[in-house]
Amino acid sequence: MTDEFARARSLLSRFPLIDGHNDLPWELRGQAGGDPGAVDLSVLSAPVPTTHTDLPRLAAGGVGAQFWSVFVPAGLAGETAVATVLEQIDLAHRMIRRHPDHLALALTAADVERIFAAGRVASLLGAEGGHAIASSPGVLRALYRLGVRYMTLTHNSNVGWADSATDVPEAGGLTDFGRDVVREMQRIGMLVDLSHVSPDTMHDTLDVAAAPVIFSHSCARALCDNPRNVPDDVLRRLADNGGVCMVTFVPYFVSQECADWWTALKEEAERRGLNPRDISAVHAIKPEWTATHPVPRATLAQVADHVEHVRAVAGVRHVGLGGDFDGTTDVTVGLEDVSRYPALFAELLRRGWTEEDCEALAGGNLLRVLC
Repeated sequence: MTDEFARARSLLSRFPLIDGHNDLPWELRGQAGGDPGAVDLSVLSAPVPTTHTDLPRLAAGGVGAQFWSVFVPAGLAGETAVATVLEQIDLAHRMIRRHPDHLALALTAADVERIFAAGRVASLLGAEGGHAIASSPGVLRALYRLGVRYMTLTHNSNVGWADSATDVPEAGGLTDFGRDVVREMQRIGMLVDLSHVSPDTMHDTLDVAAAPVIFSHSCARALCDNPRNVPDDVLRRLADNGGVCMVTFVPYFVSQECADWWTALKEEAERRGLNPRDISAVHAIKPEWTATHPVPRATLAQVADHVEHVRAVAGVRHVGLGGDFDGTTDVTVGLEDVSRYPALFAELLRRGWTEEDCEALAGGNLLRVLC
């Protein structure tokens, strides 16, 4: 163990690492039909892990708090989307209750600090995709009462009142109703998450936002030109807003070579008559494509580059981490699962980051914006 790795483990034992996005609830839905008891999270899923996340690896990674994504596929709409997000919230609550010695529901920053001090992982909920509220402010408020503490305005498709980063623009950003959604989220204390939205939606949100916003799992577009990443002009505005960009580990957002590979795969899907925005359809041809087009690899050092870029543009008070584990099949070398966070902090310490800087990155910045 290097000195930097030992220092990283030590500092993560003293203040909470808050990860902004983990899709374990959706993975459990797929593997176990919505039964959190069908996958034993209390042991390492060996010899071949079936998830990126379990309780031993959360402990090894020094994870002090986790936003569990209550994701709804963008292809669902209306009552179906609402029912699905309610099912995912229920699944997440049952998962948390099933492991009371390790997990506890958190609703506030004070809850996070209390639960971390007790040696458990503070478990927060984030809804991924505004389609889950079916354009109903009442549903939005109900999700908040059920524990949801952020909502990503879109996923991979537009929602009618907000444009996605990966769809053909329709609203030109936010509609008037979309602005009302942002205002209502901030009124009730729900964080506005701008991962997945278009730059116009980012700017329209920052125009109306009276409180800090977040990006729960995005990288810097200046380093990797993927539409899911955040342009520098938005990062500069994020500093003025007081918000936080939580850098993700998804290879296609970290590495330009990986992003180009993914673009080529989607173009191949379109040539075959498939919808390139239908991720499941794209993944269906991926094994055949990979046989002749090997997947490039993103690295931990590149993730550290994104962290440092966000810091350079927005400032150290505006950067965090959102790994997106169990939301992607491909992983970055050195950041293969939730046990690997100390390795990233060790890299940053080697680059001259102070422990105070690391504390801000790990969770201090997110605690500041969490009501």
